[in-house]
Amino acid sequence: MNEKIFFDKVRATLFHALSANQVAGMKSILDAWDKLDPKSDHRFKAYALATAYHETAQTMQPIEEYGHGRGRAYGAPAGRWHLVYDGRGDVQLTWLANYQKATDKLHAAKLLDPALDLVKDPSLALRPDVAAAVMVLGMRDGWFTGKRLGEFFTASESYPVQARRIINGLDCAAKIAGYFTSFDAALRAAEVTPAVV
Repeated sequence: MNEKIFFDKVRATLFHALSANQVAGMKSILDAWDKLDPKSDHRFKAYALATAYHETAQTMQPIEEYGHGRGRAYGAPAGRWHLVYDGRGDVQLTWLANYQKATDKLHAAKLLDPALDLVKDPSLALRPDVAAAVMVLGMRDGWFTGKRLGEFFTASESYPVQARRIINGLDCAAKIAGYFTSFDAALRAAEVTPAVV
């Protein structure tokens, strides 16, 4: 991928100015895709970036939910450690059960030190490598709602509005689909074409 073209395109359409942290956050997500699923459809990457753009308030860095879940069932202390499992990371991971699932899946994939546990320390979901892995594997494999990227981006069709069901029903679905369109165009423009010999 030609990074200059990619960042020029997203700067022009989505950010207007890019901070070093925003660039680092997008690189972290793209690097995670390249590491964990190198042959994935570029639309998966574009939709993941669009989701992060929305869920991180355009910071492109893993953040904790504003308000810390106040007024929501998952905002109450829960579990053995009596902690709050509010939204954290690139996709705003919520609920104790999802923190446990993420821990188990990341351990199984050898992406998280066996001594570390997101249930015991939910702030781990804010670590860029952990947040990106949760996003990539969770959206690809359907950890959050049972819906996964491959259901909405097939060989012949793209359903970016419906793809919001991977994370959170149809909340802000059309808006995120618009972000997807911009990220998708930037990724397509930045594809490096092999030289003809």
